[in-house]
Amino acid sequence: MKAMVRRHWRLIALIATAIGLALLWHMYSLATSDPVVRQTTVAVDDPHGLLARPIRLALISDTHVSGPDMPPERLARIVASVNAQKPDIILLAGDYLGNDKPFGKRYAVAKAIAPFAGLRAPLGVLAVLGNHDYWNGAGPAVKQALRASGVTLLENQAVRLGPLAIGGVDDLINGKPDVSGTIKRARTLGGIPVIFAHEPDIFVIRRDFKPLMLAGHTHCGQVSLPWIGPLWLPSKVGAAYPCGRYDENGRTLIVTGGVGTSGLPIRLGVSPEFSIITLVPAAR
Repeated sequence: MKAMVRRHWRLIALIATAIGLALLWHMYSLATSDPVVRQTTVAVDDPHGLLARPIRLALISDTHVSGPDMPPERLARIVASVNAQKPDIILLAGDYLGNDKPFGKRYAVAKAIAPFAGLRAPLGVLAVLGNHDYWNGAGPAVKQALRASGVTLLENQAVRLGPLAIGGVDDLINGKPDVSGTIKRARTLGGIPVIFAHEPDIFVIRRDFKPLMLAGHTHCGQVSLPWIGPLWLPSKVGAAYPCGRYDENGRTLIVTGGVGTSGLPIRLGVSPEFSIITLVPAAR
């Protein structure tokens, strides 16, 4: 009888182990799968008729380059996928380094950033920094590597690209953010203002700002269970804006779920993704 009970429990243990290994393999496979392209169209106020044609923005966030799930070679393939969408402007929303994965291979900052040199957008490629980009004093090296890759880094600055005035806010956690100053600088350029940052918290810092805001950081939770939702969201406003598009009182926030992983190289219930946002003039 005791032998039969032991065999019974060994069988249960084997089945549980097999299920656990299969689940881990599924989560790793999802984390390393090709990103989903999330497309949306946003009607923006254009009182001066600046949008002669629709403008396509590509929003990419949270590459977290490190092994085993995001070597530079995989990021290069993602760059090619972004280019295939033919965006007019590409926005990089931070967290380029994957320096928090236990036992994960780390790459030199220049090697982790280098694939961005392959990005192609006729109006330009812009970037802001995320909280991971400041860890262990990496900020200066990340800034240098972005510029060496032909990317324009915005630190509470704004630039005019075609009909748009795009402001990039420094990281809200480890940087020196100036949301109000960035908005003011974008507005003085005379184009249609768009503000982007790493964290979606910018949306609640300036509730009076009507134009488009863009962010990443949340990974859509990275692990999201049925009927429960994300197990953890690394943002003070993450529960309200985990990822996707939010339209509130004439305001629009888009939070992209990122292409990489943080902490562990796994995803569950949420695929890697980047966003393509098409801007069209609102009806007058």
